Amino acid sequence: MKNNDFSTAILILAMTFSAQVAHSQRAIAFEGIENARDMGCLAMQDGKVIRTGLLVRSGCLAKATDSDVAVLKEKYRLTDVFDFRFEAEANAAPDRIIDGVSYTHLSTLPKAFIQGFSSSGRTDSVKMDKKSMMETLMKYAFAPQAQTMARQLYPAIVTDSTAQHYYGEFLRGVLNAKGGVLWHCSQGKDRAGWAAAFLLAALGADRKTIVEDFDLSNQSYARQVEALTAKMQGMNGGDEAVTFIRAMVGVSRENFEATLDLIDQKYGSLSGYIENQLGFSKEEQQQMRTKYLE
Repeated sequence: MKNNDFSTAILILAMTFSAQVAHSQRAIAFEGIENARDMGCLAMQDGKVIRTGLLVRSGCLAKATDSDVAVLKEKYRLTDVFDFRFEAEANAAPDRIIDGVSYTHLSTLPKAFIQGFSSSGRTDSVKMDKKSMMETLMKYAFAPQAQTMARQLYPAIVTDSTAQHYYGEFLRGVLNAKGGVLWHCSQGKDRAGWAAAFLLAALGADRKTIVEDFDLSNQSYARQVEALTAKMQGMNGGDEAVTFIRAMVGVSRENFEATLDLIDQKYGSLSGYIENQLGFSKEEQQQMRTKYLE
């Protein structure tokens, strides 16, 4: 198969799984919003902690209930939402509109992946039923090219100039927000995970804190990961196939850490990357720390 076919499959898989969320200490038990957690109380290297009730990462808001909206408005004083999905993806499952909230779309998926999805003509793929999605997932898990594409996703995101620009815009948006901020992609795990990583780094988190927050998405999707892993092993799937399943349904901590290493190698450090590639200055980072830390 062509690379575009594999990138299309990866997008479909990343966008269509739903989850029953496992609750970590910071998890928010919304009714219709997946993989949500408050970034508050995380400790930074200077000993300060992030204020609670201001910074939320999650899956998309397409199925947000009235109760969810009430929590976002009353407890989190939501004023700004940042959506990292691309246009066709967002149109297929539009966010619920909340009065008084500003919505900003910043597609941080590299063009090659988006083009692969669009050229397939399957802009309704997010509506696949679970059975069809599972069959697609199992099919591609055995394909070496698909496995390679999955490994390339994180490096492609952090080295893409458009993604870098938009993540910089996100950080400035967080800095200038009048109230609570929520950011998401489809499942709130990969693109939203990188946004959280950059935000935490700008606030002064160490690598351990950044990696552990990213990895919490694996708790949110643990049941799906384990069920499909067991099914894959029952089909005599090898380590690469199982790794593919775990990365597509959850997140790949190994790939995330390898990509952090790539940032260090290519750009000097994560701090330097934020300042030079994302264009978020040291002065802006200090302003953000003053605003969000206590």
